[in-house]
Amino acid sequence: MKFSKCGPLRGEVTIPGDKSISHRSVMLGSIARGTTEIHNFLQGADCLSTISCFRKMGIEIENNGNTVLVHGRGLRGLSKPDTALDCGNSGTTTRLISGILSAQDFTVTLTGDASIQKRPMKRILDPLSQMGAQIRSLQDNGCAPLTITGSLLHGIHYLSPVASAQVKSAILLAGLYADGETQVTEPYVSRNHTELMLSLFGADVHMRDTTAKIQPAKELYGQKIRIPGDISSAAFFLAAGLLVPGSEILIRNVGINPTRDGILRVCQKMGADLTLLNENHDTGEPVADLLVKNSRLHGITIGGAIIPTLIDELPIIAAMACFAEGETIIRDAAELKVKESNRIDVMVRSLSAMGADVEETADGMIIRGSSPLHGAIIDSRLDHRIAMTFAIVSCLAEGETEILGAECVNISYPEFYQDLERLKS
Repeated sequence: MKFSKCGPLRGEVTIPGDKSISHRSVMLGSIARGTTEIHNFLQGADCLSTISCFRKMGIEIENNGNTVLVHGRGLRGLSKPDTALDCGNSGTTTRLISGILSAQDFTVTLTGDASIQKRPMKRILDPLSQMGAQIRSLQDNGCAPLTITGSLLHGIHYLSPVASAQVKSAILLAGLYADGETQVTEPYVSRNHTELMLSLFGADVHMRDTTAKIQPAKELYGQKIRIPGDISSAAFFLAAGLLVPGSEILIRNVGINPTRDGILRVCQKMGADLTLLNENHDTGEPVADLLVKNSRLHGITIGGAIIPTLIDELPIIAAMACFAEGETIIRDAAELKVKESNRIDVMVRSLSAMGADVEETADGMIIRGSSPLHGAIIDSRLDHRIAMTFAIVSCLAEGETEILGAECVNISYPEFYQDLERLKS
């Protein structure tokens, strides 16, 4: 797709449902007793992969668009699938479902697309194996495809070397089936959607400092869930409203969970004109409307405990830094190298191709702002966050920007380009 510089962006946009919460609602609904009713479910490719996997294991799931009904069969109600479970491009599906499958009474193979077959799974293989899981990488390279044979699991206290919600969640979900308490301690707190939803479904789960602990469960029970808009998707319109001269955008119904709101804190620290309106907790997760106006931004240093709260937003934050005054340093973000693409490498190469002053470091980037940008051909590497980032950057760059593989936004935000065009009019 080709994009050009645009004038002010004005209007309202309602962000699709949170991807992380959509995944978890289907997973927990499937292993709960009774029906789980999910509203504002994200109809992105990743979340549809999760639905497909549980359907193959005998769970009846009615997908009516905005509303999804999951007819759960209890903790032990899954059936052996006839074929391998295809997780598509979804690391969340692959890692979280591994925790559940480690305790079932059948053997199953998990696979996915070329990207998934390169992404590191050893980070879940090690702790799940410590719990007694029989799980192995078929290529012996620590990546999918994975073969899992259900086993009797034991409670452990795992000291995770990375702050990763996917690692933590895989262990906690396995902990539902363990013979004793399971604990996960992280170096920093990662997003806590799994803990909140487990509690909602009736699990005995507690969080203290950087440790989450769960007791074995006898049963979970179906719930009614309203999913807030995904702050990771809202981030692109936050950036657009801040950067494009004359812009003012109201972003409706955005989840502002404190383990996910790092993008808001960074924007405010950079000098953003950003206001939270209509804050509420009606969905079980904190939600607000975000009003953002064109602002004069300045560079900052981003690192440490805030990184897990904005890991998926770092590509668009790097882009914002190109238009800020002074230097922005992103550090402690080596996790970006093992996302859908090596996001550090892709961002440095792509921003440099557009004229930005940016350099790669071992665990992040240094961006010196205020260099004028121009259009270029950008290879998204089929990474949805990269494609959306450069669609926003193109609004400010002189000339034409072409994004290869632009359709990959379907992974998390199928209506992204339509919403962007509507704000231009």
